[in-house]
Amino acid sequence: MKVLISGGAGYIGSTVASACTDAGIEPVILDSLVTGRREFTEGRHFVEGDIADGAVIDRVFTEHPDIAAVVHCAALIVVPDSVADPVGYYRANVSASLEFVGHLLRHGVTRMLFSSSASIYRANDDFSVDEASPIGPESPYARTKAVCEQMFADVAAGTPLRVLSLRYFNPIGADPSLRTGLALRRPSHALGKLIEARDTGVAFSVTGTGWPTRDGSGIRDYVHVWDLAAAHVAALQRFDGVLDGHRSLAINLGTGTGTTVTELIEAFNGVVDEPVAVRTAGARPGDVAGAYTRSDRARTLLGWTARHTVAEGITDSLRWAAVRDERLAP
Repeated sequence: MKVLISGGAGYIGSTVASACTDAGIEPVILDSLVTGRREFTEGRHFVEGDIADGAVIDRVFTEHPDIAAVVHCAALIVVPDSVADPVGYYRANVSASLEFVGHLLRHGVTRMLFSSSASIYRANDDFSVDEASPIGPESPYARTKAVCEQMFADVAAGTPLRVLSLRYFNPIGADPSLRTGLALRRPSHALGKLIEARDTGVAFSVTGTGWPTRDGSGIRDYVHVWDLAAAHVAALQRFDGVLDGHRSLAINLGTGTGTTVTELIEAFNGVVDEPVAVRTAGARPGDVAGAYTRSDRARTLLGWTARHTVAEGITDSLRWAAVRDERLAP
């Protein structure tokens, strides 16, 4: 099987590409390299270009007419940036995705996995959600994902396209073989900031301590990126059976366990030599209390459950951070 991965030079897309290769699925990478890394395309079929550019998509399918499915990972993903630049986020995540799916339909594509996000949910009082939970995105980034899901569902209802939306919770870690990992030297998420605090000696900021969680800090479902990649492989292999008459369907991808930021700090300090210092700060624009999945749909339909612990995700993130500058050009 050959699959097209948009955004395949990014953190998740490149990891999915590695997992596909390991499973005997041949990835074709499409990436504009605005945030993706050329190094993550080495040894793979790669076309540089924008997903909204019809000529680029035509080139992809001319060179690879045997593409059987598409994994759509291309997106901007930083919540505070989406608050500062909502026009840019809607243009990149929604408008470009609409153009992309139109070009895919011209080439007869009928199977698409969409990289969605659990940030679209409005969590209940215990912060757990399943695929039937109310949608209530609280940042422009999250709303672009919710809009895309509905847009793709509408397209699927009226065309041959079928869409499986994989709602990621909070990816951590790296490819255990260290082929790929986070490209940013200083990522903005909690684990990235913890690694930065360890490296610089600057205290880690817990942004928001008044959430109605068990310790006041935000709660997340931290899932190892290699587990996420394995879920994509399972979804590609089982696509037709999973949809089973549906035109579109959503599946949560998480561990099923909520971890607060304070608990993440404790886990981090448990695997490093020197504990990081901690201070508190106000919530950032677009921040939410968080959520974790209580769904077993992924297990039932994909035969998938997360296998890596939070500690393993932290360890692989640290292993990648130690080699990142060697693997990626300045």
